[in-house]
Amino acid sequence: MSRLLAPITLFLSVILACLVTIVCSIPMIIAGVIKLLLPIPVVWRSISRFCNVMMYCWSCGLAVLLRLNPFLKWDVQGLEGLSKKNWYLLICNHRSWADIVVLCVLFRKHIPVNKYFLKQQLAWVPFLGLACWALDMPFMRRYSRSYLIRHPEKRGKDVETTRRSCEKFRLWPTTIVNFVEGSRLTKEKRQQSRSPYQNLLPPKAAGIAMALNVLGKQFDKMLNVTLCYPENNQNPFYAMLSGKLTCIVVRINLIPVDKGLHGDYVKDKNFKRQFQLWLNTIWHDKDDVITAIYKEYGITEDNR
Repeated sequence: MSRLLAPITLFLSVILACLVTIVCSIPMIIAGVIKLLLPIPVVWRSISRFCNVMMYCWSCGLAVLLRLNPFLKWDVQGLEGLSKKNWYLLICNHRSWADIVVLCVLFRKHIPVNKYFLKQQLAWVPFLGLACWALDMPFMRRYSRSYLIRHPEKRGKDVETTRRSCEKFRLWPTTIVNFVEGSRLTKEKRQQSRSPYQNLLPPKAAGIAMALNVLGKQFDKMLNVTLCYPENNQNPFYAMLSGKLTCIVVRINLIPVDKGLHGDYVKDKNFKRQFQLWLNTIWHDKDDVITAIYKEYGITEDNR
C-alpha cells in the first residue's frame, strides 16, 4: 500500500511545498523590490525584519508538512541553551536538499532566522531565488582550480562576497549557515575528492574563516551540526516528499569562538594552516559521530 501511495504523496507534497514557498516568498519579493528602489537605512532595516518574519512563517509551514508524515521520528541531541538573542555560526555536513528543510524546521524556535551561503545558480530559481536575495542571503560563485589558473583575476572573489554579506548581519542577531563541504555528498564526489573521511567530503575553510574574521566578536557560539538519515540514506529528499522518510538524526555541539579563530585567512599563511587543521579535526570527529549513528541503527557500509 505504501508503494502505491508514494506517487500520490509525492505529488501532493510537491504541490503543498510549492504553495507554502510561493505564499511566503511573494511578500518578500515585493519587499525586496521596495528595498531596491528605496535604499534608505530605515526602510532597509524594516524590510529585512519583515523578510525574517516571512522566513519564519515558511519554516513553520514546512514543519506542518513534515508532521503529516506519521512515520517520521526525530532523534535530536543538543538543543539546550540556545537563544534567539545570540549570533551563531552554524556549520553542517551536507547530504541532501532535505538538509535545508531540516535546519529551518528544527531551529526555527531556538535561534535567529538562518542565513544560508547559497550557490550562484540558485539565484535564478523562480520565487526562491528572489526571496533569498531579499533576505540578504549571500550567493557564492565557486571557481574550480583549473578556472582560476586561466582567470587569476577571479581569485578571492568568493571570499570578498562573504565579507560584504557578513557586514549586513551586524545589526541584529543572525544565524549564518555554511555547508562547509560546498556540495552534497555522493560516493562519486567522495572518491573524486580523495576524501580521508568515510561519510564526508573534505571541508572548505575560507567561508567560515572570513565570517569569523568579520563577525567574530559578535558570534556567541559556533553550532557544529551533524545530520544523518540512517534509514533513508540513498535519497532523503525524495523520501521526505514521498512520505517514506522515517528518521532524522541530528547532533548539535556548541563550540566556543576564541581569539585563535580570528585572523586573515587570505594573507596569513600560518593562520590558514592552523585554521584548516582545526576544521579538519572537527570533521574527523563528525565522521566518527556519523559512523556511530549508522552502527546504532544497524546500517552497514554497503547501505550508506
